[in-house]
Amino acid sequence: MAFEIEEQRMDVHALRLGMYVCRLDRPWEETSFPLQGVGLASPEDLAAVRAVCEYVYIDLRRQVPIAPRPALTRTSLSGTRFKDTVQYADRTPVEEEAPRAHAALDNAGEMVDRIYEDIASGRELSVERVEQAVRPLVASVLRSADAFFLVEGLRRHDNYSYSHSIGCSALAAAFGRHMGFAEETILSLAAGGLLMDVGKTRVPESLLRYPGSLSPAEVDVVRSHVAAGLAIVSESDITDQDVLDILRSHHERHDGSGYPDGLAGNMIPITGRMLGIIDTYDAMISPRPYRPAISRHHALRQIYATRNTLFQAEMIERFQVCLGVYPTGSLVELSTGEVAVVMAQNQVRRLRPKVVVLTRPNKQPLEDFHQVDLMQQGHDAAVDIVRSLVAGDYGIDAAGLFLK
Repeated sequence: MAFEIEEQRMDVHALRLGMYVCRLDRPWEETSFPLQGVGLASPEDLAAVRAVCEYVYIDLRRQVPIAPRPALTRTSLSGTRFKDTVQYADRTPVEEEAPRAHAALDNAGEMVDRIYEDIASGRELSVERVEQAVRPLVASVLRSADAFFLVEGLRRHDNYSYSHSIGCSALAAAFGRHMGFAEETILSLAAGGLLMDVGKTRVPESLLRYPGSLSPAEVDVVRSHVAAGLAIVSESDITDQDVLDILRSHHERHDGSGYPDGLAGNMIPITGRMLGIIDTYDAMISPRPYRPAISRHHALRQIYATRNTLFQAEMIERFQVCLGVYPTGSLVELSTGEVAVVMAQNQVRRLRPKVVVLTRPNKQPLEDFHQVDLMQQGHDAAVDIVRSLVAGDYGIDAAGLFLK
């Protein structure tokens, strides 16, 4: 008897693990898939299909075993897990990785929506949803951190809580990659970044968005999100010690002025020290109801000014090396008057990254953007970055221009 296929057309963002894709919206030869059929056994499979297609056809008669994944349930600590043991290198060019980074971000946003919906509805935090959010994100950052931060930096962020959790998750993955941690530890860092403010779902929105100074009692309510987040995670299957350390200690400060326990120096877990910097940095570069965003470059400068007071100096310095002087995704003004977005870092000369020029010297948008490697400029015609910009400077919508 002939094998029958029962097809159903489906938008790629409605795909779920366990489905079997039997037909694409384009010829198979235009993709990197080796066979005429893709089993969605892992979050990476979902992200790969979403990166190249708008819709596909699934075979309703065929189910795919979901690849087993180690859950975030590690409780034992290895004394060597934070040693510099892994040398990472970009495996794909920025242009090639960008669509996959975009798909990973869309997937993470969808999973975060569901995580927050579950919590708001009184349901248990799902470890599966957390892993489905962070695994494609981590995989993309490991392939090309520049591509991920180019796409992430140019996205429009409509909901601070959601975008902050995703931004911190991605930054944690990139920082862990830069530190040379094993992939399992990077996954834990990304999960911790995603969940570290989940306790704010238990704090009145009016306090989180209040534009003025809070009373001491109101400050205590806001700070209670740490305990609330630990309670939410403790009721789930997540027992990963690194994740718990991040939730518990990302508001502790090097000089002991943080909360909830007033820890200082090396008493703060290394994951908490890393995520404390990341949390502060991402908050600075994000617009809030009570203040505008600042540029990535200026956020790094402000954090550097707190070395060995709020944050450990060595950790700040490593974070700055990780991101670069002008982090990827930054909007900058060139000495020519043109406006550009930083596309990739030059590891040898960090003041001269690769950029994509968006405007003419008079700040009018170009129809065709072009790349410039500032490190390859000759001395007689050298182009420099003269200052960093924030979204909206000169009326420029970088996301609308570059990602159109």
